Amino acid sequence: MDKPYHTKLTIPLFVIFFFANYMTKSIIGVSLILEIKNCPCEGKYLDKMVQPAILIILTEANLHGYKIVQRLAETPMFNGDEPDPAGVYRCLKAMEKRGLIVSCWDISRTGPAKRFYRITEGGKECLRRWIETLEEYHRIIGMLLSEAKKVTTKDRS
Repeated sequence: MDKPYHTKLTIPLFVIFFFANYMTKSIIGVSLILEIKNCPCEGKYLDKMVQPAILIILTEANLHGYKIVQRLAETPMFNGDEPDPAGVYRCLKAMEKRGLIVSCWDISRTGPAKRFYRITEGGKECLRRWIETLEEYHRIIGMLLSEAKKVTTKDRS
């Protein structure tokens, strides 16, 4: 019996895909040069965190899509910068397909109809799992930060 494809992914493969957008081949040799302006070290590419952020926002209130975009911009993750609305709408569509949220059209207000989103019980359960995942990320990031500090301190000596 075949295992689901997602169990075959490895961390090195993830790292390769994650950094592929930020690395270019050097003309001299086969070395790779990190483009600093698009480097993940700047902390501006937390797109994987959009889903739990949306779930948190929808736990507080049912909102239309653009209001979700605005609320995301207010989170520490985006630091006042508005996320790409098209990306947020794609995420909302995928989350609805997975049963984490549901939407309905509101035509009762003046102006154009707006699609309102609300979290489902499945979405609340997903958010609970995200809490566990984020706690584990927090632990791992703490260890990584500790190691990075050790090696950079050695470099200064």
